[in-house]
Amino acid sequence: MARTHGGSGSGRGHGDDAATFLISVAAELAGMHAQTLRTYDRLGLVTPQRTRGGGRRYSNRDVEMLREIQRLSQDEGVNLAGIKRIIELSDQVEALRSRVGELQRDLDAVRRTGRPGAELVPVPRTSALVVWQPRGKKPER
Repeated sequence: MARTHGGSGSGRGHGDDAATFLISVAAELAGMHAQTLRTYDRLGLVTPQRTRGGGRRYSNRDVEMLREIQRLSQDEGVNLAGIKRIIELSDQVEALRSRVGELQRDLDAVRRTGRPGAELVPVPRTSALVVWQPRGKKPER
């Protein structure tokens, strides 16, 4: 699925999408009516950038997302609520992949340093609170 349907304040950036299109041009590129784009914006499926005057400006990624929404709707028979959920879940997967990459880089950095005590130990999930004290230090009372 094409990623991003960002805009100002939405938390999703447009990245390298410098070119933006008026709603009429974006609608033509996506093969749909401009009113459909307005509806998708209202529903939060695609959130275009806005001009100071409030006009919508669609990026290449927004147009890709519009095409994907149309494909899911027409070819796959997914309703708009389902499409919105697919987009949300895809965004979550993307964020998790990014976080896993960060953690992998952190782990690689720790392994490269070879510092004593920089050992990573898997801990099973639990709701218990564990207090750890380094050896040789007694807890204060």
